[in-house]
Amino acid sequence: MARERNYFYREVLPFVAMVAAECTTVGSSTVYKAAVSKGLSYHIFMLYSYAISALVLIPLAYIFHRKTQLPPFTIGLLFKFFLLGALGFVGQYLGNIGIAYSSPTLGSAMSNLTPATTFILAVLFRMEKIEIRSISSQAKIIGTVLSIAGAFVVVLYNGPAVIRSHAHQPSLHSISLHQVSAQSNWVIGGVALAAEYIIVSIWYTYQAKVIKDYPAEMVFVFFYNVSCGILSLVDCLITERNFDAWKVQPDVRLISILYAGTLGTGLSILVHTWGLHVKGPVYVALFLPMTIAIAAIMGVILLGDTLYLGCIIGSIIISTGFYTVVWGKTKEEIMEKSQDYDDVESSPNSMAPLLKEHASA
Repeated sequence: MARERNYFYREVLPFVAMVAAECTTVGSSTVYKAAVSKGLSYHIFMLYSYAISALVLIPLAYIFHRKTQLPPFTIGLLFKFFLLGALGFVGQYLGNIGIAYSSPTLGSAMSNLTPATTFILAVLFRMEKIEIRSISSQAKIIGTVLSIAGAFVVVLYNGPAVIRSHAHQPSLHSISLHQVSAQSNWVIGGVALAAEYIIVSIWYTYQAKVIKDYPAEMVFVFFYNVSCGILSLVDCLITERNFDAWKVQPDVRLISILYAGTLGTGLSILVHTWGLHVKGPVYVALFLPMTIAIAAIMGVILLGDTLYLGCIIGSIIISTGFYTVVWGKTKEEIMEKSQDYDDVESSPNSMAPLLKEHASA
């Protein structure tokens, strides 16, 4: 029973939570783009969503961690929180600029950089072990490459239509941040998006190290949102001097802010932080390519988009790659536990209780 409970907590629950978080992210992007098309400033969107997330997390952090013995707050710890907030804010800001200059399709393609970059950073910071002759390491490398390749197949290859749309409705990829025109500068957009997802990789890697020193996810995410909110407030005071833009109409614009504040920068970031604590940065980053397949599937179900063969093939490749990495990490964990058990058994100290019993007899 204990082994089954541990397997559920270590394998099943993180998988379900991460898939749910990515579905939430895709839903947030869909509502957000509809709100921006109505005239909502993304500067104001960021400020209000971070503020709502912080307000929601205050009572939750108190309820879940009021009896937890937490490390004391220090200037160094607060600086780490603020640095993570700055990385998250800059990453999201660059993403908004990148989509404004290009399109969401390019943004989806650029998101494939994150798993590979995170994997490389995790190896450099010795958070992931790589032994070329090890089967588990080979599985993690091959699985990462497969996931990235599958994501590119979804974005770049359509193929014949499998399920056709019965009504002409806007696709998720056809809606741009500011109704991107034909004169959009794709070079600037591509550079901004590439920089965003490299920063996201750094954010994942650094956050995984910080959460080990402060294992209280809700308190952690609360301070993250507070840091992002402070930076967003400074940004809004500089860029949005017309305070009429700060007024949010009670339509899809208000819905997008409430949705992002509670489920986007709130629940989704919380799940990512918990996943980093439980499984590590590579595991969490590996789900980013899945958002492309999720977006396509949600487009068929909710928006009536056409489902193409490329989406199905790419989704299968992504799933295969993900399963390969999970298999490699699971095998690696089993080998580490087995090695630790053998070390304890072979240690001279492990015989001490038996020697004492023999001597007392």
